[in-house]
Amino acid sequence: MTSRCGFVALIGEPNAGKSTLLNRMVGAKVSIVTHKVQTTRARIRGIAIEGGTQIVFVDTPGLFRPRRRLDRAMVAAAWGGAADADIVVLLVEAHRGMTEGVHAILETLREQAASGKRIALAINKIDRVKAPALLALTAEFNDAFPFERTFLISAERGHGVEDLRAWLARELPEGPWLYPEDQIADLPLRMIAAEITREKLTLRLHEELPYQLTVETERWQERKDGSARIDQVVYVARDGHKGIVLGHRGETIKAVGQAARAELAEFLGRPVHLFLQVKVKPDWLDDRERYSEMGLDFGDGE
Repeated sequence: MTSRCGFVALIGEPNAGKSTLLNRMVGAKVSIVTHKVQTTRARIRGIAIEGGTQIVFVDTPGLFRPRRRLDRAMVAAAWGGAADADIVVLLVEAHRGMTEGVHAILETLREQAASGKRIALAINKIDRVKAPALLALTAEFNDAFPFERTFLISAERGHGVEDLRAWLARELPEGPWLYPEDQIADLPLRMIAAEITREKLTLRLHEELPYQLTVETERWQERKDGSARIDQVVYVARDGHKGIVLGHRGETIKAVGQAARAELAEFLGRPVHLFLQVKVKPDWLDDRERYSEMGLDFGDGE
């Protein structure tokens, strides 16, 4: 069998379902999923095997109008992921249709298509609209842009995902696999562990606060009994935020730690001892080192 391997970028607006689709394609949780927008910060590579093809998915941050330095770095990462890919899959939400944000994405994609980039469309969350509306939407999108293929899917339920994965497997270039067969992501374990904790924080905290914090794995110690001790720091921008993250008598951070530890133990397949600290670092949103830790480009100036 001829081996194939290539990169597929999943792009779209925030909350379009890119992380859910990536996890479904890979068959394991490699990207954090929450109901809040802009959760994915760095390009996360998930790796799927389909027949003789290794598909390397790049899950990019949602594309939106950037306001802060972190926003700009995330948008740059998203377009960088698309530029580096063999095939781009634009993910849109069936019930939202052709939004202003999708229009803006299509304008940038036109330039990429003109230079030979292969672009497919995946209309997600199809269970939220009726068939006639779905047909009309498919026609509207294909009139607006020359997509190579259109797929109707539900990333959450798995409908149509196998067809998309099979098509990608056939279309990627011939060549040797880039990763070992059993590897599902190319993020370092320390970063995956930090992302899992950040997901739990995002789910428990409200409003803007999740975007004002970051999590770093400071220490990872393998113990003789086969367990792992993981020490993490939650950096927040203000003193007031620290109190919110800790919660009354430390209840919030304790609940976050328990949820993150349980998921990490399941992910690693062994016991985990997780220790969380919360520190105030007012300038972390403008700290070059924090961006490197998240796999983002700091950029120069505003």
